[in-house]
Amino acid sequence: MLKKKMLISTLSAVALALMSNMSFALTPEQQGLEISKEAKQRDLGWVDSTADMLMLLRNKQGQESIREIKIKSLEIDDDGDKSLTIFNKPKDVKGTAFLSFSHPVDADDQWLYLPALKRVKRISSRNKSGPFMGSEFAFEDLSSFEIKKYSYKYLGDEKVNNLESFKVEQYPVDENSGYTKRIVWLDKNEYRVQKIEFYDRKSALLKTLTYVDYKQYLGKYWRANSQNMLNHQNGKSTELKWNNYAFKTGLKAGDFNRNSLKRVR
Repeated sequence: MLKKKMLISTLSAVALALMSNMSFALTPEQQGLEISKEAKQRDLGWVDSTADMLMLLRNKQGQESIREIKIKSLEIDDDGDKSLTIFNKPKDVKGTAFLSFSHPVDADDQWLYLPALKRVKRISSRNKSGPFMGSEFAFEDLSSFEIKKYSYKYLGDEKVNNLESFKVEQYPVDENSGYTKRIVWLDKNEYRVQKIEFYDRKSALLKTLTYVDYKQYLGKYWRANSQNMLNHQNGKSTELKWNNYAFKTGLKAGDFNRNSLKRVR
């Protein structure tokens, strides 16, 4: 009997050892999370950046208006990024400034300065799904991507922009989000976002954002020179064209201050 117990004990120990070394398959939810974590991890450490941007607004008939914008961004340890968006042209929006403090879990802090009113307006969480300055981007689209803002599900692989890509469904945790879900395609080599589909509160396809013409900076960080947001429900689109990127320019937290929004240049 003692020998039998010893044998069972030995077999159990061997089984536990084998199990501890076994690589179990991840669920689609775990796979989606791991892919998203890897994408986030690859874009850490850029510290701060500045860039110039052209915002092209197009209506359903293809008529176009252009805005010239300056963007400043600051990476924050253990928190979301800070960004400052300054409109320089045309004259009717010159001096308008948008300040955003992203957070991993809590609602983002966002303020908009409108020079015509000479006042700083705080964007409430309930209004984050509203359009930003008449564009097809919502206020919530302008926040930095944070892992804890979503739950995830890996849907499989697809080729997008001629690149083999992961297809991941993301479900916003925030009940004030204007979306029930986003579907994101990230290329397998560099984990760069290639396309995002946004689904409205009725789970209907609302918008598609495509990224093209990526360029690498500092030997690590990829930025798309062009992003195009197409609204399938109203036929309008907004294209963002980026240039003059600069990184590690010495920006500080004090450069992102809502009290100085009226004085930004």
